[in-house]
Amino acid sequence: MHPDFLIDGTYKSFPPAAQPVRASRIAERGWNVLADDLPYPLAVIRRSALEHNVSWMQDYARRRGIAFAPHGKTTMSPQLFELQLQGGAWGLTFATVYQLAVGVEAGARRAIIANQVVASADLDGLDDLLARHDGLRVWFLLDSLAQLRGIEDWARVRGNRRVFDVLLEVGIPGQRTGLRDAGDALALAQAVQASPSVRLGGIECYEGGLAQCDSAHDAPAVTGLVHRVVEIARACDAQGLLPAQEPILSAGGSALFDLVVPLLQSAGLSRPFLGVLRSGCYVTHDHGHYRRLLSLVEQRGGLQDSLQAALEVWAMVQSVPEPGLALLTCGRRDISHDLELPSVERWAPRGAVSAQAAPASWKIGALNDQHAYLRFDAAQAGPAVGDRVALGISHPCTTFDKWRWLPVVDDAWTLTGAVETRF
Repeated sequence: MHPDFLIDGTYKSFPPAAQPVRASRIAERGWNVLADDLPYPLAVIRRSALEHNVSWMQDYARRRGIAFAPHGKTTMSPQLFELQLQGGAWGLTFATVYQLAVGVEAGARRAIIANQVVASADLDGLDDLLARHDGLRVWFLLDSLAQLRGIEDWARVRGNRRVFDVLLEVGIPGQRTGLRDAGDALALAQAVQASPSVRLGGIECYEGGLAQCDSAHDAPAVTGLVHRVVEIARACDAQGLLPAQEPILSAGGSALFDLVVPLLQSAGLSRPFLGVLRSGCYVTHDHGHYRRLLSLVEQRGGLQDSLQAALEVWAMVQSVPEPGLALLTCGRRDISHDLELPSVERWAPRGAVSAQAAPASWKIGALNDQHAYLRFDAAQAGPAVGDRVALGISHPCTTFDKWRWLPVVDDAWTLTGAVETRF
């Protein structure tokens, strides 16, 4: 995976006594996680699951006739961006201009900033990226006249004639950004048409905040949002406010992506449009929150062999100070804990070079900055000092941002490559 980068002892969990190595040559070291060649904790990506996920989601979009622009904020990894683009992604999605710059460096030439761009410094940065990269197209979200006036003020002060591409964001009452009212959305679209600083590229929404992991709730809630977006898109279409060439309709997090497909396939506009799905966490999936949500996607769509958990954090048992309690070398600085505590997925006794499923009764009860508290039945055999434990995660975004690099491993836990992150 490229672009290449140098890894050395300044990177967490790189062997401190080892010589620096470029990511492209790390496989030559022959390192294996279960041979204890690297210190713990260690976040790893299983290559087989990663490649499966990239292929599966791209194929999911292709079979439904929609474009795919995976959200880069999940990994912020140039190597994974390149893998997604090579896998057929139409473009990439980001949350900030900084993130966009990392994606452009990795080769993205179409991108959606699924967020409002407000600050003058960010408008400066976006203008500079567009000026330096021929063929780069970027759309960002607009949801108020105040934001529009700010962009026009920036252009006036800078003496800049740049025309930015924007998508109207349709929001959900009580939740994050986006227009709440169809009349306000139409009025903003009309203001965009009259503005010298922006042009309307289409309509956008984000449905993930509606997820309750209950299809009886989620399906009608998302359908309601989809209907609102379609209503606004058709009103803009009727007034000639959408672009003549392929306006964009975009939606999609990693939780309810199947429920927005009707919006992206058949909005009933007077002109051909481009539906763009923006899932992000799919690339490594997880063992908790998204796994449960995906099970409902599978049930609703009759899907099989879908996404696989590719990201794990390995830790070593460093102490068993009392019956029923083992302390692991992994804490809040190393693993996701914003949605729920990690799960215990695999176990390799000290000296073993293969892993087995961990007992279902083993649970992580708490995390400190540098420790995980593994609870087990004191009446049964438990982990011993020097054993290795693989922890599953819930919400990959907040594990990736704790690591500057992550080894990529084969199914025998041998390193085959590495990726970096740019948070």
